[in-house]
Amino acid sequence: MTEKKAGAVDTGDAERPALPATSWAVLGLLSFGEELSGYDLKKWSDWSLHFFYWSPSFSQIYGELKRLDKVGYVSSRMVAQETGNRDKRVYVITDAGMAAVRHWAREAPVEPPVLKHGVMLRLWLGHLLEADRMREVLGRHREYAETMRQRAEVDVVGAHADEAWAYPSLVLKWSERYYTAERDLADAMLADLEERDRRHL
Repeated sequence: MTEKKAGAVDTGDAERPALPATSWAVLGLLSFGEELSGYDLKKWSDWSLHFFYWSPSFSQIYGELKRLDKVGYVSSRMVAQETGNRDKRVYVITDAGMAAVRHWAREAPVEPPVLKHGVMLRLWLGHLLEADRMREVLGRHREYAETMRQRAEVDVVGAHADEAWAYPSLVLKWSERYYTAERDLADAMLADLEERDRRHL
């Protein structure tokens, strides 16, 4: 049975397979030219992708690496570790993989982001919650947004140190602004709840 590939995009070449979004994310991480292990890819995705997309699990990363290897977009080799631990497999993007991810980045349709905002859903169900509980939910979301904003701010500085990360650093700045907006929206909603409570006294 063929897996349905959510977000799969035909790259415009009949010889190029349509791949799911996770494949492009993993291939994109390799497009910076480093030879990376699955662990490295997970670490890099936790550092950058999770701000604006999501951070794939180890099983997803290894599954995509197998898929990308099968279609010839990555190659791999075993390398000995200096620590004496067992050898590890590292991956590098191939010329075909670089051409495919470049084509995807240039030609894939611009799709609107899908918003799945659990806090907004709970606020929508506010008639089922006590006012204090709703404020607690919004307060926790505000704390999360501020934490993510601070992390993105720090990572922007780190990304500036390497010219290869010029564009990821711009996305990190976008992420910083996004979480600033989420924090401010939570503050505004808390103020809206207070105003509503005053009107209903």
